[in-house]
Amino acid sequence: MPVQIGAATHPFSDPTGLLSDCHRRIETFLGTLQRVAETIDRPLTADARAALQSSLRYFQEAAPKHTADEEESLFPRLRNLRDAASQNALSTLAALESDHAKANALHLEVHTLGLHCLDRGPLSAVQSDRFRQAISELASIYKAHIQVEDDVVFPAAKQALTASDKSAIAEEMAARRR
Repeated sequence: MPVQIGAATHPFSDPTGLLSDCHRRIETFLGTLQRVAETIDRPLTADARAALQSSLRYFQEAAPKHTADEEESLFPRLRNLRDAASQNALSTLAALESDHAKANALHLEVHTLGLHCLDRGPLSAVQSDRFRQAISELASIYKAHIQVEDDVVFPAAKQALTASDKSAIAEEMAARRR
């Protein structure tokens, strides 16, 4: 199960495009975790082990930056908009932030169980079931969450935010990755 991260297709000057690119990586790594979950109760192959390590690292290191990009850079600027076209996007922000909190708790559980598997071998039946359930819950959260952001929030932001706002968001995103 080799993992290919892929390159971003959008530059920092298009922050919502970059955030959408990140969604594709989230989907890729989540898919990898779903495949690993199928065999988490047995000794992992070298490929499955590498895939698990890569996915855990991605969700531990990169995903929190994505959440910060949204909650600290994009969402506050959207909340300052008063135009009618942005109101639909604004109505989704609280639910999206709630999704982030739920996903963070599930990621912590997946990370803990994944490290346990990497350090000590196959998970017990109870642990395997919990790992699979957490991955399933994450998949459900992300499916709806990403759709709302990609179809509602990001297009509204792209249209309504000023060039100055977009530049500031891009600078903040880049700073998180230095």
